[in-house]
Amino acid sequence: MQFLKLISSSPACSLRKSLYNKKWVSPFTQGTSLSAGDVEVRELVEYIDSLKNYEKSGVPKDAGTDSDDGFDLGRMRRLMGRLGNPDSSPHILSIRERILVGNPAKPVPAEKLNCLFHQIKDILDESIVLENGCLSHFEVLTAVAFTLFAQENVDMAVIEAGLGGARDATNVISSSGLLASVITTIGEEHMDALGGSLESIAMAKSGIVKHGCPLVLGGPVVPQIERILRDKASVMNSPVVLASGAGNRSVIESICFLDGRPCQRCDVVLEVERDLQLSTNLLNVRMSMLGAHQLQNAVTATCAALCLRDMGWTISDQSIRAGLERTHLLGRSQFLTFTEAKALGLPGAAVLLDGAHTKESARALVETTKMTFPDAPLALVVAMARDKDHAAFAKEFLSGARLEVVVLTEVDIAGGNARTTPSTLLRDCWIQESERMGIAVLHDKMPEYQESFGDGSECSLIGMEDRVILTAANSSLADSLHAANRILKRKARKGPALLVVTGSLHMVTSVLLSLGG
Repeated sequence: MQFLKLISSSPACSLRKSLYNKKWVSPFTQGTSLSAGDVEVRELVEYIDSLKNYEKSGVPKDAGTDSDDGFDLGRMRRLMGRLGNPDSSPHILSIRERILVGNPAKPVPAEKLNCLFHQIKDILDESIVLENGCLSHFEVLTAVAFTLFAQENVDMAVIEAGLGGARDATNVISSSGLLASVITTIGEEHMDALGGSLESIAMAKSGIVKHGCPLVLGGPVVPQIERILRDKASVMNSPVVLASGAGNRSVIESICFLDGRPCQRCDVVLEVERDLQLSTNLLNVRMSMLGAHQLQNAVTATCAALCLRDMGWTISDQSIRAGLERTHLLGRSQFLTFTEAKALGLPGAAVLLDGAHTKESARALVETTKMTFPDAPLALVVAMARDKDHAAFAKEFLSGARLEVVVLTEVDIAGGNARTTPSTLLRDCWIQESERMGIAVLHDKMPEYQESFGDGSECSLIGMEDRVILTAANSSLADSLHAANRILKRKARKGPALLVVTGSLHMVTSVLLSLGG
């Protein structure tokens, strides 16, 4: 079994489906909570949820660095040693989504996951005692996934790191078992946990670079960050493939619709000459993952596939095309069908689900809305975790979108509310940011708002056409959606309009569960 290591720091990493005619698996590792899709694996979910869960509590400062409070990679190596080390994103509806097996890749069957858990539970129990209770749910779930990989004798595993890279639980993989490392982008998320700067984040992520194994850089990255990554690759004698290099002439040609959903028609043209000589010419690739950032993700994934082909793996251009065209992710650039929108009580509405929760992903989402519905007014329904940059997130939409309505609401994060930002705090943040930017708003603390919307009446909005309407919802998510849609219709009057649910993947989960999951 060999591994392709993937650090996912792009707005929405797209390498989730098979690019190859091989069996592959990928663990998606973040916080857990019991949903309807997890009833069959209740024991495992409750077991790992009883351990330290940083998705619920928040990641400690400097956790991904070499500090006294940092994660202990040696602890993970000891655990894998006891299990028989095979060299070894949040789920939306079921924890089984985090471990996909087969060709085509599908969530691991509940029966198989349960059987494996009971096989190794005694070892896990003993390891937790030996490590003084320090093992986290992330480490145990990763160990379960890697053990499954070994039992299944997979041809290839695609591994997504959880936090950073150098000290991440997935980084027990040795250079002899690794095919390639991939770093998509370097962004500001989890900065406090990874040293406090983009440079320290780059150093942490460069920890996945192994001796003699190619490093694929997605990018684009600023020169000082690229230099850090290239310096580490040089020390490790690892060739570097830059997916955003001059030989990349990949473009989005147009937007089209398939089965009522938008997709982008792209050309993926690559000519890599530095370190390795790689090339491909894929024209008219139809991707359901939307936006320039998703095209860059596709280019990065293609570079990784070309590296494997250079090593002797049989990977045709047709296989790469099929992988790119079949790739889709729940809650990333996901347009609901009109039937689904009607089931939510939003008949005729165009609804987009996207789990954007950072400045970079918000900017990408704004560009996606402009590309797919260029002239449509926009309503947002937003809920966020406490540890996100709410002001930067708001600024991207206030400055870049044709924004009409923002409804701030709340959603449980990883099955709990400890990390949920109160809707009133989100509203105040948006008000402050709009004032700083000189953008006129009408918010629910103003008498004018109460006159127009306080009693639920359909008062005239004359004179409010150029003002963004902000409100903090103190009701259910369904009510928040209905309120946003109602106000948007009144402001848009006629023509297409777009309702976007965003701010957290847990928001996406709530919407999809309301549709029956």
